[in-house]
Amino acid sequence: MEQTKYVLSEKDMPKQWYNILPDLPEPLPPPLHPGTGKPLTPDDLAPLFPMELIKQEMSLERYIDIPEEVREIYRLWRPTTLFRARRLEKALKTPAKIYYKYEGSSPPGSHKPNTAIAQAYYNKKEGANRITTETGAGQWGSALAFAGAVFNIDVKVYMVRISYDQKPYRKIMMQTWGAECVPSPSTHTKAGRAVLEQDPNSPGSLGLAISEAVEEAVSRDDTHYSLGSVLNHVLLHQTVIGLEAKKMLEQIGDYPDIIVGCVGGGSNFGGMLIPFVKDKIEGKKPDLRIINVEPASCPTLTKGPYSYDFGDEAGLTPLLKMNTLGHDFMPPPVHAGGLRYHGMAPIICHLLNLGLVEARAVHQLGTFDAGVQFARSEGFISAPETDHAIRAGIDEAIKCRETGEAKTILIAHSGHGLVDMAAYEAFFAGKLKDYAYPGAKIQESLKKLPKV
Repeated sequence: MEQTKYVLSEKDMPKQWYNILPDLPEPLPPPLHPGTGKPLTPDDLAPLFPMELIKQEMSLERYIDIPEEVREIYRLWRPTTLFRARRLEKALKTPAKIYYKYEGSSPPGSHKPNTAIAQAYYNKKEGANRITTETGAGQWGSALAFAGAVFNIDVKVYMVRISYDQKPYRKIMMQTWGAECVPSPSTHTKAGRAVLEQDPNSPGSLGLAISEAVEEAVSRDDTHYSLGSVLNHVLLHQTVIGLEAKKMLEQIGDYPDIIVGCVGGGSNFGGMLIPFVKDKIEGKKPDLRIINVEPASCPTLTKGPYSYDFGDEAGLTPLLKMNTLGHDFMPPPVHAGGLRYHGMAPIICHLLNLGLVEARAVHQLGTFDAGVQFARSEGFISAPETDHAIRAGIDEAIKCRETGEAKTILIAHSGHGLVDMAAYEAFFAGKLKDYAYPGAKIQESLKKLPKV
């Protein structure tokens, strides 16, 4: 019988995270202080993060040990399963082999706890008992709420308003784990009140929710801030995904020709691609294609210039060198709320700028078509964000059918969609639509890029 499911034993779970910074062919441009324009120092970040995370953010160590207390919690769901999508291959009549690494088996149902558990652990170790954060679709907020429950830390989540309304069960998940969840823009912060004064019906954005969470964190001595994507230490923690996938494929005797994943801030796919792009950098697999897939309505990598910009709307964060649509760009309200971010992880943008990865933008309706096709063959109902990766994976498999090439495709499956059923309901009812590229709005926002 042909094998469909591949699982590592617990003893094979990674003991270290992989840090790509020392292996980059060119150094990553440093983050800059928003006031002075000079490279950030650890002291600049100390009001927001525990020192161990700051060290990881700036570290040039290739491998960083995963604390045993973190690995103990990881064992609730890790190592995660690698599937061979045999039924999807058959449905597509493709000679391609399709694998997907499934992160939906974690308690919150996504990849996000890989870093949430680590961040909560380091905060608790350094005496922080309260954390603020933001969330788009609610996956990060629910993951940090789960981590807060594990380590007995109070968590307050600013959730993007459109997702707060579209995805009420994510809010309830956070409440079940003991976190407070408020819609952003809110009346709790200066940044939120300023937006509400201009537009009381604002759908919110991830950049604005970050502003609110950071503003509250710096205003209180008892509170730290936690970010679910973008920063180096977040992608570092997520490399357990790619490290596990790589080990499984080695055991099978296979290696991907194409890797695809969805990107909003970049943590999920960064965690998958980073251990593989190391091989490409070292010349072991120079023809490996790594495709970052984003919404056509929020085309950060495919349309945004590579420039320094704020990570949030109010300009409270450090300046990051990244592809950006402008820090006050308000993306259209697509259901893939986790991908509605104006910027992108600097590591992924740097890899794109070096030509080591590529980017593709897809429309909303096509992603739901792909998600439904995947569910009807593989069984799993995927998050709207994940559907973007599935769309690109299916498209590449169809190309293989047309050319006769038997390529190996690896999909980063970032999480299930069982609390996103309202999105599928709207899709089946014909209520969803594709959004045109908001070029004029983006150009207006790009005029406000900081001068560096």
